[in-house]
Amino acid sequence: MKINAVVIIFLLLAVTATAQQNNATLFSVDAFIQQVKSYHPVAKQANILVDKADAQLMASRGNFDPTFAMDATRKTFDGKNYYYHTNPELKIPTRIGADIKAGLENNGGAYMNPELSTGKTSYLGIEMPLLKGLVMDKRRAALQQAKIFQSQSNQEKIQVINNLLFDAYTAYWQWAGNYQLYMLYTQYQQVATARFRLVQIAYANGDRAAMDTLEAYTQVLNFQMLQADAMQKINDAGIELSNYLWQENDVPYQVPQEYKPDTLQFTMAVMPQPIDELVTKAAIENPALRSYTLKLDALEVERKLKLQSLLPVLNAKANLLNKDYYVLKGVNAAFVENNYKWGIDFKLPLFLREGRGDYKTAKLKIQETNYAFAAKRWEVENKIRSYYNQFIQVNAQIEITKNAYTGLKGLLRQEELKLSNGESSLFMVNSRENKLIETAQKLIELRIKYQKSYYAILWSAGLLR
Repeated sequence: MKINAVVIIFLLLAVTATAQQNNATLFSVDAFIQQVKSYHPVAKQANILVDKADAQLMASRGNFDPTFAMDATRKTFDGKNYYYHTNPELKIPTRIGADIKAGLENNGGAYMNPELSTGKTSYLGIEMPLLKGLVMDKRRAALQQAKIFQSQSNQEKIQVINNLLFDAYTAYWQWAGNYQLYMLYTQYQQVATARFRLVQIAYANGDRAAMDTLEAYTQVLNFQMLQADAMQKINDAGIELSNYLWQENDVPYQVPQEYKPDTLQFTMAVMPQPIDELVTKAAIENPALRSYTLKLDALEVERKLKLQSLLPVLNAKANLLNKDYYVLKGVNAAFVENNYKWGIDFKLPLFLREGRGDYKTAKLKIQETNYAFAAKRWEVENKIRSYYNQFIQVNAQIEITKNAYTGLKGLLRQEELKLSNGESSLFMVNSRENKLIETAQKLIELRIKYQKSYYAILWSAGLLR
């Protein structure tokens, strides 16, 4: 009977395990994360951040697009041709702050403004700031800041993905842990059921007391309750996991019942980089810190622009002129001396209060951001160290719990051997088994915490991509 009991128990476990393996489809963590990155709406929204920044950069470059303008007026009154004026002009902004202009004029009429040249003329000229706007102006500042914001949008995208993947990893390992817990209870529920059947046979043959059948049946019921509770936890974890499951056509779906997590990888040990390397890497690659660096770059551009407000306006304008539509025809020293138009614009606020106020505000913004940057950098470093210490502690707890589990498993086997020899009772076997299950449950919970703390380290360093 002792040999038959062992054979029946192991046959039942082997058949059940084979059936479960055949019906289940492995849903690995890598496949899950790849699906999240490809199809989750938040991941797609993060891509839109970059696209918007690209569009803003294009708009800023539009400030340097050549423009064509046309000014045409004509006046006739009481049968008289007072004047007519036609002036098409091409204006080309440059990255050095100057504007190049080229145009044609056709003027005439009985009462034309004497400042205008009659007939057809052409001109080619330049308008150049000599003080305010020479080093930096609004157009160049907008373009530089748009380039910085484009880089910043990439960091914002990385930060969004970093947060999304951390939540996704957390949901997956919670699902995997609950699944393993359910499989644990299922295994021991099968063992308890097989034991109960053997005790019933022994009772029918007069080898066991009626109390033993009740003791064995109570253990079966205990595992059935634990199994039902674990199934509920699997369902809840599956619903949570489904928050991250989307198809290519933007349609969400629930985790299929036949899917099972990668419990092998769940039990594997993973180690992060040394703490000092992580802190150093986070200082360079963490998207939140990179965003502060780029924000300071944008504020520096603003400071340079506001510095120009302290300078007086001094713009020089010069044009070459010629008859007809050949502005460069016959260009020589005498021509330049006689066919030109030039001028300057000068403006100086006497107190410069607006310029001084704007410049001081720009410097204070930089100082304010530096303080926030220093605080954020210290916060990130402390988060990394905190999660790293938690990871080390959980790893140590797992080793202790594994050793305890091995010891308790040995005690259970010895108790079962004593029972088969009539030297123990089902009560003692059940007590040993319950203690073993309690330790196994603790080990699974620690492994869930272990996986979460590992990914929390990478998340706090901003390295989940």
